[in-house]
Amino acid sequence: MSGEKLYIVLMGLPARGKSTLAVRLQDNLRRDGVTTRIFNNGNLRRKHLPLAQTSLSAFYSPDNLKGLEARDGFARLNMQAAKAWLRRTGTVAILDATNASRRRRQMIETFCDDHPVLYIECVNDDEEIIGLMIREKTRLPEFSRLQSRIAEKEFLKRILYYKMVYTPLGPERNFIRLDSLQNRILEEKHSDPIALYARLRDYLVTDEVKNLFLIRHAQTPFNVEDRIGGDPRLTSKGRDQARALGRFFASRKISYIFTSSKQRTQLTAQAICKGQADCRIVPLREFDEIAAGVCEGMTYTEIKHKMPEIFRAREANKYFYAYPEGESYAMMKSRIETGIKKAFFLNRRADNIMIVGHQAVNRMILSHFLYRREEDVPFIYTPQDRFYHIVSTQNKKLFELKRYD
Repeated sequence: MSGEKLYIVLMGLPARGKSTLAVRLQDNLRRDGVTTRIFNNGNLRRKHLPLAQTSLSAFYSPDNLKGLEARDGFARLNMQAAKAWLRRTGTVAILDATNASRRRRQMIETFCDDHPVLYIECVNDDEEIIGLMIREKTRLPEFSRLQSRIAEKEFLKRILYYKMVYTPLGPERNFIRLDSLQNRILEEKHSDPIALYARLRDYLVTDEVKNLFLIRHAQTPFNVEDRIGGDPRLTSKGRDQARALGRFFASRKISYIFTSSKQRTQLTAQAICKGQADCRIVPLREFDEIAAGVCEGMTYTEIKHKMPEIFRAREANKYFYAYPEGESYAMMKSRIETGIKKAFFLNRRADNIMIVGHQAVNRMILSHFLYRREEDVPFIYTPQDRFYHIVSTQNKKLFELKRYD
């Protein structure tokens, strides 16, 4: 077997990010001059079988022998196409399917015997993200004849059927088990010489974003009064700012806008969403503003005079100091990073990602990419009349603060 050419076989339950990972790997490999092609079993199935048949979970039942025969047939067609392509000009063939059973993987290993096979198992048990992914899956044309609630139930049944035959990787010669939400390698086995192995491994663990628009919510009465926390709505000026944002981004396709659970971020996002053809707002509690505890709703002047010991302690160590019954910047770090991972996971195929956050939240997001010293993070500039545009790939880093008015 030649180690220069390679079959990458994706594996994992539905809604775990396999297809988005396939696109990401293809983009990175092609950018580095490696001829790569995706062979997706689902695309073949949707092309050749009635959508009304494949949208129903019964098609995926292990007891449905006709369904199993059809799915095996599409797998063989894709393996044949991948093998023929590698014999000609291809370098990396990505077989994108669930490949949940050991029986299916033995079929792949028997047929694809001319080059090494590297399995990548996508693992993700975050219920919120899986739920959001299922809702996105049921927006596909194959579910268009079903009510959304019924479509989601059918997709959940499909997952249960795959769980019945699911066998984790183990005896395979080469594999990487990947936490597809956190971009973290959980386990790996590397028995054959694979020239691209180190490069692929690097792709898998690297957070990349082509265009991240990071926006602070528009003005609220609390901003005017210098109060912290709370859940206020927008002022008249804030509504004007939100509409200006909507006009500015109307010419840029935004598929998702991620916000906090607070209404000031969602109201800002709604004004932007109105100018988009197909845009969804996804509130994530991970992007909620720093919890101010006993100081919630107070002005900084009130804290200074009524709770001078709290004011002095926070001034002395703003990053690590936690408000009583509240949070510090340091305590926010893990949830903010989880929020970033969730946003990237859901929006991985799109070029443009937008987050509408809060002052402390946006500082923490910026520090994730800027690698600022901890003591400097609470002082990162986050105005309400501008936004940050961030590009972070292996070959390019860009951070710019831009006006939208």
